Amino acid sequence: MEVHTSEIDGVLVFVPTPHRDDRGLFTRTFDTAIGVAHGVDMGALAQDSQSRSVRGTVRGMHGRGGAGEAKLVRAAHGAVFDVLVDARPGSPTFGTVATFRLDDEAFHHLYVPAGLLHGFQALTDSADVCYRIDRPHAPGEDLAVAHDDPDLAIPWPLPVGPISPRDRAAGSWRALVGAS
Repeated sequence: MEVHTSEIDGVLVFVPTPHRDDRGLFTRTFDTAIGVAHGVDMGALAQDSQSRSVRGTVRGMHGRGGAGEAKLVRAAHGAVFDVLVDARPGSPTFGTVATFRLDDEAFHHLYVPAGLLHGFQALTDSADVCYRIDRPHAPGEDLAVAHDDPDLAIPWPLPVGPISPRDRAAGSWRALVGAS
C-alpha cells in the first residue's frame, strides 16, 4: 500500500494494491501499521458507518465542532467526487478545497484529520461510501456548510441531485469562519 499526501495539511491518500486474477480481486483496505508509520493512530478509529447514494446526490459539506472528528473514507461500491475543506483556524492550508475521486476500482482511501469539512457527490447510479471514524457521533457538534457556497466554489462535476433537508438548510462558509 502506498501513501500520498495532499494539498491540505494532514490529509493522506492510502492507495491499496489490488491483486487481480480470473476469480476477481483481493486488496487490503485497512492496515494499522501503515497508518502509524505515517503518523496516524489507526487504532483510535472507533466507529464504522456507510451511506448509499444515487447518481448526482451531494452529501455535505459536513464537519464537527469540539474536538472535531478524524476519519478514513473510501468508496466500497461505485464512484464519488470527494471534497475536503480545511476549516482549522491557524492551519497553513486553512480554507483550501481539495477534491479526489474515490471508487471501487482504484480503492483509494482518504485519511481526513479532525477539523476538516467533508462531502461528496455520487458519480455512478449507486455509490456506497464507508467511513471509519475516531469517535462516536455526537449530533450536537454537527457542522454544515452549503454545498454551493460561493466562497468555496466547489466544482461539482454533475448537476446536483437529491440533497437532505439538513444540507439544504446548511449555513455559509463565512458564518462558520466567523464562529471559529
